[in-house]
Amino acid sequence: MEEQTVHTGKKRPKLAGWLKVLIAVALTLAVSTGVWCALLGPSGLTMVQTYLLARFAFVEADADLDGATDKALSAFVDGLGDRWSYYLSAENYQATTQRRANSYVGVGITVDSAAREEGLLVQSVTPKGPADKAGVLPGDVITAVDGQSIAGDARKEGTELVAGEAGTQVVLTLLGEDGSLRDVTCTRATLHTPSASGRLLEGGVGYVRLSNFYSGSADSFRQEVDALLEEGAKSLIVDVRGDPGGYVTELEKILDYLLPEGPVFTQKPRWWGQLVYQSDADCVDLPMAVLVNRHSYSAAELLAAQLRESVGAPIVGEQTTGKGYSQVTFPLFNGGGAGLSTATYCTGSGYSLIGEGIIPDVELSLEEGAVMGGEDDVQLQAAIRLLRSDEG
Repeated sequence: MEEQTVHTGKKRPKLAGWLKVLIAVALTLAVSTGVWCALLGPSGLTMVQTYLLARFAFVEADADLDGATDKALSAFVDGLGDRWSYYLSAENYQATTQRRANSYVGVGITVDSAAREEGLLVQSVTPKGPADKAGVLPGDVITAVDGQSIAGDARKEGTELVAGEAGTQVVLTLLGEDGSLRDVTCTRATLHTPSASGRLLEGGVGYVRLSNFYSGSADSFRQEVDALLEEGAKSLIVDVRGDPGGYVTELEKILDYLLPEGPVFTQKPRWWGQLVYQSDADCVDLPMAVLVNRHSYSAAELLAAQLRESVGAPIVGEQTTGKGYSQVTFPLFNGGGAGLSTATYCTGSGYSLIGEGIIPDVELSLEEGAVMGGEDDVQLQAAIRLLRSDEG
């Protein structure tokens, strides 16, 4: 039987639109409160509550809630007490994503901001990049950017001044190794840079520098080593000084390429069992050595430790930090990202680097002002001597 509608002759008053919305929100919250309490807990609900109070009750209606959210999220992640977890604003997240793709907007140089008081020491120059075309050389010191001095404490802002949008120009004042000053103009561009670079040294020593473990790094590294093998390399030095690490997938490929059959990497995520990565029997059958410093992190540390563990490769340089945690960067609704430690890792045999890092077989610091890979690189020379003594 169908229901009937009885008309009484009186019109029911209409609710205002905002009141309907308010009632709907209140009913929805009432129904879902139990779920949210279970999911977020008192602390999570308090964060949401504080945002809503700021959004609807704070006296300044045009308050910068986006900026406040950035600061709050950064403080929240810092509050976890994990030095390796981080929060990225939308702008920083975009820049980080681009960098991890091994592409960036710049002039094509790597610099050391601590080596020289006068400014930024140029350590390497990307071949055919803007700086290379303008005549910037490794060993030059950038003392000013667009006429603004970056000596002393101003070095901290130096890299930001050099950076900028693609197609724009920047004037660098350079102090050459001969003591002369000169200005060069570079046009910033989007650069796609290989992670690895190599060359054959005297005596058949192959030298490969790996700058990171981000996208394409394994292919880049393999191409360089394969080229050295074709040139007749009799030994191999892998340089991961200043390498910040990167992706586990890239590390796994490099370890598999270099090392003989066996476990090469162990990862322990929070939510599932231990993962053990294996290398097959194909390998680079050469004596090896590894260069590290205090700025070798994460995958760079693990690579060095595993080369020593699997094939006895000696390690030269400075004691590393000892990271031992891997992160996943989760995209957020505001366009930013939260990088959280989600797993611990160790070598194939189960040796953890956390808190200790790598203690080199030969502890040696690079002399002030020396260029990595240059003639005055005492760490590189020490590694070469170790390989030659093994041959003897």
